Amino acid sequence: MKIILIKDVKKQGKKGDILTVKDGYGTFLINNGSAVLATPNSCDRLDKENKEKELNEQIHIKQCEEIKKKIENIQIKFKVKTGVNDKVFGSISAKQIVEELKNKGFDIDKKQIKIDGVISSLGFHIVNIELHKKVIANLKIELTK
Repeated sequence: MKIILIKDVKKQGKKGDILTVKDGYGTFLINNGSAVLATPNSCDRLDKENKEKELNEQIHIKQCEEIKKKIENIQIKFKVKTGVNDKVFGSISAKQIVEELKNKGFDIDKKQIKIDGVISSLGFHIVNIELHKKVIANLKIELTK
């Protein structure tokens, strides 16, 4: 029996996969609401949905590319307190970076900000912002006294 998964099924496949299973298991998945019978009509509908998803994904990637260009053209400055030998008290966190980006008009979640190490020294630093799995922007940050 050929079926199309309409939900992710553990150890079987993801939504949209076409599987060949035994009749009893296929009937169970169909009755459970996890799959539909693979008919020419349902296969055509699956193809249309996949094309639509792919188109939406490409549009989203283009939007992320535009945001990336804007982010890479700006620079964020933080004034920090320093001690002996210009040692910085504390460090800059993702939350602080998000607040500065919001002030500049960007809506970025702090989970998207990837900081390598700790930003706790004066000077310039580069922070990666993952806008999409395929689009990563490099933000310039400067720490000054």
